[in-house]
Amino acid sequence: MNTPRTTLYRDKQNAKLMGVCSGIADYTGVNALWVRLGFLVLLFAGMGMILPVYFIAGLLLNKKPAHLYVDKQEEKYWQQVRQNPKRTVREVRGKFRDIDRRLAEVETFYVSSNPRLNAEIERLR
Repeated sequence: MNTPRTTLYRDKQNAKLMGVCSGIADYTGVNALWVRLGFLVLLFAGMGMILPVYFIAGLLLNKKPAHLYVDKQEEKYWQQVRQNPKRTVREVRGKFRDIDRRLAEVETFYVSSNPRLNAEIERLR
């Protein structure tokens, strides 16, 4: 699952310094303010060891492509995929089951109201 939508990027559009915190926020779906506050807490609690990691990440991470997501709904979907892929797969399977069920209901209604079509389908079986 190594697509451009599941990769960590620097988000320069919402950046304050290099875009690392906003990139992490985009990747995880957490508000960028909380990621930045967490960075500051780690900065003061860890005696500044997080600062070189931040700058290295800023140099190594690629910039987020401008048109990575079509809309906010797609962005939210990919954030959920990154957070819990198994849950997302279950949700997609559930949606397909629901579509399958609804399609079967439509098919049953249409076939039952059309005796000629029903007879032809039975003849094919």
